[in-house]
Amino acid sequence: MKIGFIGLPKSGKTTLFNALTGSSARVSAFSTGRVGPNLASVKVCDERVEKLAAIYKPKRLVYPAIDIVDLAGVNEGDGKADAFSGDLMKLARTVDALAIVLRNFKDAASSAPSPLSDLKKIEQELLLADLIIAEKRQEKVELSLKKGAAGNNAPALKAERDVLKTIVEALNEGRPLRELEFDDNQKALIRCFQFLTQKPALVILNSDEASVGKNESILEAISQHYQAVEFAGELEMELSQLDEESARAFWDELGFKESARDRLIALAYRVLGYISFFTVGEDEVRAWNIRRGATALEAAAAIHTDLARGFIAAECFHYNDLMAAGSDKAVRSSGQFRLVGKDYVVRDGDILSIRFHI
Repeated sequence: MKIGFIGLPKSGKTTLFNALTGSSARVSAFSTGRVGPNLASVKVCDERVEKLAAIYKPKRLVYPAIDIVDLAGVNEGDGKADAFSGDLMKLARTVDALAIVLRNFKDAASSAPSPLSDLKKIEQELLLADLIIAEKRQEKVELSLKKGAAGNNAPALKAERDVLKTIVEALNEGRPLRELEFDDNQKALIRCFQFLTQKPALVILNSDEASVGKNESILEAISQHYQAVEFAGELEMELSQLDEESARAFWDELGFKESARDRLIALAYRVLGYISFFTVGEDEVRAWNIRRGATALEAAAAIHTDLARGFIAAECFHYNDLMAAGSDKAVRSSGQFRLVGKDYVVRDGDILSIRFHI
């Protein structure tokens, strides 16, 4: 899972990046012209891994991770300047989700915060960036069909023309593509474009310490279109430098039961629809991320492509049943152990062992 932080300059993206990842990327109150991204990976702590390890006594534990990409600030008008076709926005198009960071703190180098206005500016830039790509491709498709150069590929180009027409109309109306429904064929036709407004998106309201927790009206307005979370970026970055016990005391005082990192991970899982399944044994206990609704075959592919290629069946039981029974032997005895096929829809907390042959 890869999340790209995007926002206007001086929104505190890099401060949040440092707080969430424990990094020390350079932070400036002024626009620096930086174009390169900051990259880091954060471990997704899941207490179920430790509890499974207590049963299987493995040689190692492996947690899933989320990659955080801190992208350079988006300037109003960047879409017109083709900034989204450069290396930076190519990277933005490869992320699984966008985290839109909004400034909600006073800054001596900036005007008073206006997070809802900033959100609208960013939305407009993303819409424009997608529109440029869609219209360019639309022109090429129309030209090929008009010249009769499509040949045997004409049916596919006509289908692409139709879906591009729908996309261009939606973007011109100010509608992000994530609000549209595409069938499987249409998804395949437009997958290569990696449209920014088609990606899942969440919002991080970056407030100061004095106002954090007191911005219900702003969060309510944002929640009309996005799932959102509020952080006090500067404070969270300071807390990330403390030991866990001291940081916990501050979080409790602010009324937060979880750290900023844990809250972002939980939100990202909800927005992207991720769940976790497990593989267990004496060598390793490991948690894996897959999309909700994924099949046993897709889970096998997440582990290794060979497992999917030679898939026969999956041995399956659930974490909750294991905890109740105390051992996998007891789970088998109770009849809660199953052998499932490739179309089985994996549940959060399933423990799988793939049978395969190549």
